[in-house]
Amino acid sequence: MKETFLNLISIGKKTKHAPIAYSVREQLFLLIYKLKESDVTRDTYGQNNEGIHKEVKPFVCKLCEESFIDSNDLINHEKSHIGEKRYICRQHGKTFNYAKYFENHEVIHKGEKPYADKHFGKAFTQFSYHNSHESSHIRQKPYACKHCGKAFTSSTYRNIHERIHTGEKPYVCKYCGKAFTSSAHRNIHERIHSGEKPYPCRHCEKAFSDLSRRNRHERSHTGENPYACRHCEKAFSDSSRRNRHERIHTGEKPYTCKHCGKTFTNFTSCKVHERIHTGEKPYACKHCGKAFTCFSQMNVHERVHSEEKPYACQHCGKTFKTTACRNLHEKIHTGEKDFVCKTCGKLFIQSSDLKKHERVHSKDKPYTCKHCRKAFSDSSSCCRHESLHSGEKPYACKHCGKAFTHSSNLKSHEMIYTGAKPFACKHCGKTFTYSSVLKRHEQSHT
Repeated sequence: MKETFLNLISIGKKTKHAPIAYSVREQLFLLIYKLKESDVTRDTYGQNNEGIHKEVKPFVCKLCEESFIDSNDLINHEKSHIGEKRYICRQHGKTFNYAKYFENHEVIHKGEKPYADKHFGKAFTQFSYHNSHESSHIRQKPYACKHCGKAFTSSTYRNIHERIHTGEKPYVCKYCGKAFTSSAHRNIHERIHSGEKPYPCRHCEKAFSDLSRRNRHERSHTGENPYACRHCEKAFSDSSRRNRHERIHTGEKPYTCKHCGKTFTNFTSCKVHERIHTGEKPYACKHCGKAFTCFSQMNVHERVHSEEKPYACQHCGKTFKTTACRNLHEKIHTGEKDFVCKTCGKLFIQSSDLKKHERVHSKDKPYTCKHCRKAFSDSSSCCRHESLHSGEKPYACKHCGKAFTHSSNLKSHEMIYTGAKPFACKHCGKTFTYSSVLKRHEQSHT
């Protein structure tokens, strides 16, 4: 019997990593049990295989660190932890199954970014993010979209992108049923319902529902613009704005309206445009119920009720309801005109003005009145016209109560009370209430 036992030990050693090792090990344990009172177990076996007495257990549970001899035992044990979330973030209560995920999350709050980009020094909280970013420098994009050929640094990004083509939206909001292409977008959206804003600005107490918006906002304090255009060297606070800007140079319009075939430089503009066809207006003002095709329009509208204008011009101090309006206004001071008409070469401050102008050449009038079918070259003219049919005058003067169909008419009217004269003659400095009066005056100099 002793000889048989020693033979089994030698077999176990030779076939340590082979599939037969499991059955050999079972036989070993059976023999150990039977011979536990004998000298074989205490002496010979102990000298040759001390590891079995020490019970080497290489399979360790990530949750409670209990160890197991067999991987199947570990799997069965870990099932007992299903639904259990042992790690809780003290900042906003988010829970995690595994210590590794919890530690990765905590780094966000600590502001630690231990993984630095060797090209430009940009730092990241996790090695996987750093690795993905570094591959963008050396242009390693091995994962190509099977629909359009666009390449990505990781299969995850490629899979999310392909859902744009397939229309697949597997991640559903538990509050309203809206579906999304990625779990990250779904999670950010759900915070609109829950009101959760787990990412506070480290400079000003303002909090945000997602990390990218917090980071973008913080750059308004630091003035950091780390994303430079590869064509004109203009810099941006985030990569998405840089990418949209670069399409001005390349002329690329990868997003196509499924109703009329019109193309767009970014996905959001395409989705908002498609709502012209569908009539969908998912964003309603909480004060008056007026509905809008996109969130930013509703956000701007709601400030009509609150009079809030949080964004100030750095040149003259004038305040605005949105950063877009503030940035647009600042170009008046800088003289910046990025948008060029390909037909006549005329320059414009914003892309919408360029598009409006180009319709002079093309005679295109895509906006139609829903009451009389009259066509217009821009949406604002169409809206003003439609208000003639509806009689709606949503913009009321806070001084006398007079109502207007359009906000620009209200602003012009209120200048009677405020005495504001924002339009200055570039020749003599004389100021005027209305731009039309300024233009007539400037003609006297010529």
